[in-house]
Formats: sequence, structure tokens, C-alpha cells
Amino acid sequence: MDLSSLKPAAGSRKKRKRVGRGPGSGHGKTSTRGHKGQRSRSGGMRSIQPWMQGGQMPLHLLIPKRGFRNIFKQKFQIINLFSLEGCPADEPITAEVLKKHGKIKSLNIPVKLLGQGKIEKPLTVKITACSKTAREKVEAAGGKVEEV
Repeated sequence: MDLSSLKPAAGSRKKRKRVGRGPGSGHGKTSTRGHKGQRSRSGGMRSIQPWMQGGQMPLHLLIPKRGFRNIFKQKFQIINLFSLEGCPADEPITAEVLKKHGKIKSLNIPVKLLGQGKIEKPLTVKITACSKTAREKVEAAGGKVEEV
């Protein structure tokens, strides 16, 4: 056995379909596109979106809509009390300080403090919103919460 006798496995290689090469090829004239219609024209396949269904009722209108979406919902970046452990106690904790320490991702989205975890040192927290339990725990440790 040598390199010149190697062949691919039977059926693993298929010949390319050559369309528009005359009637003898079996793919001449309409080039496997059929007669008339959008898909038979040049550029017809590019202009059809995958969700296009012709004159049929579009799928997104057929499916029943359920529930309620509040367009006025306020999105918050959530931060818990246990996340404030690494923050210094001498300066007030604001969104800028939290961003500097890598606790939040963006300064444009408001921050809400939640009460999961414990806190021992007195902290001054100045953020957008705070839960009731988080406020109680911060004040019990001798700190204070200001909503900006």
C-alpha cells in the first residue's frame, strides 16, 4: 500500500451540482429554481427573511399573548450586605465606590441594597434604594442609609 493507491470512502465525496449548464446536465433552463415567483428571480433568496410567511398570518400574531409587562418597571443593580465587607468604613459608600471595588457594573443603572448577610462595622451608605431589612441591619451596626 502506498499514497497513490489511497481513495476516499465510497459515498463520502459528492460532485457539486452545476446549474445553468444546458439541457444535457438536467439542471439547465430554470437552474432548479422552478417557474416564476420571488425565489426564481435573482436576489430573491436574499430578500426573504426567515420569518416571512407570505400572505399567511404571521406567527407572532397567531400566538396568544399572556400576562402583563410593566413598561415603567425600574431596573436595579442588586448588591447585598455581605458584598460591603471589603469596602472601607471611613468613607461613605456610594455607587462610585462600589464601581471602583468591582461590586457593580455600571454607574448609569440605579443600585439597590438588599439585606442578605451580616454587617459588623458602622457604614454610611448613599445609594438609590434600600430594602427594609438592609436598612435595619445597617442601623443596628451603628451606620446609616441615605437614599439619593
